[in-house]
Amino acid sequence: MFPVTPAAILRRHRSLVARKWTFTDRRRPGRPCTRRPVKALIVRMARENPSWGHSRIQGELAGLGYSIAVSIVWEVLHAAGIDPAPRRAGPTWRQFLTAQAHAIIACDFRAVETITLKRLYVLLFIEHGTRRLHLAGVIAHPTGAWAAQQARNLAMNLGDRITGLRFPIHDRDPLFTSAFREVFTAEGLRIITTLPQTPRMNAICERVIGTLRRELLERILILNERHLARVLQEYLIHYNRHRPHQSRQQRPRTSQRSPLTT
Repeated sequence: MFPVTPAAILRRHRSLVARKWTFTDRRRPGRPCTRRPVKALIVRMARENPSWGHSRIQGELAGLGYSIAVSIVWEVLHAAGIDPAPRRAGPTWRQFLTAQAHAIIACDFRAVETITLKRLYVLLFIEHGTRRLHLAGVIAHPTGAWAAQQARNLAMNLGDRITGLRFPIHDRDPLFTSAFREVFTAEGLRIITTLPQTPRMNAICERVIGTLRRELLERILILNERHLARVLQEYLIHYNRHRPHQSRQQRPRTSQRSPLTT
């Protein structure tokens, strides 16, 4: 008798009611999204001011005319991978090394195997600010007294330039004895000892040791201590006078003084 079912009639009626009461305002419910420039401003404030917390950033934004809740500031910083203010208060090692580069001198030992598989040790110093590399000495059996003497020789060769340094950096090798550290503390420097298995705390020195290995030691067979010392002296002339450095915009060091050797 009827061409349609009751369900179809009810469905059609619901459709007509929905069309009648359709609102023209199609805005999404809830609070509006934070604009990208505001998000970028929040992230910039947090990165340039490590001691500012969420409430401080919210207050600064209010002063600029942006009314934003603290929870939004937290969400933006969390999405950007930025920790809360107490964890951001201290600089990272990258920030510390960059800010204090002109006042840092780092040192480390490098082991070298000769052609007869005899192990030799090289003590190197590098100034972070100028990237000037110093060869302290080459020896088969280093001792704490020997390392301390090399530190004294370095201080004498630096002369007045040592007053511009503040932080010697070295690892926890037992060869860096109290006598070794006293050479620098007597000049008013503050010793920084790296944590175990943390090469990034002495990244510049680790990097130059890798450069020595790739550019020199892997390309030549070392005969003995005398041969190694002479090869390193020749390389230091190239490194300090001619080799370009990324930290110096691919320019070599401008100083023409001879590298320190003992």
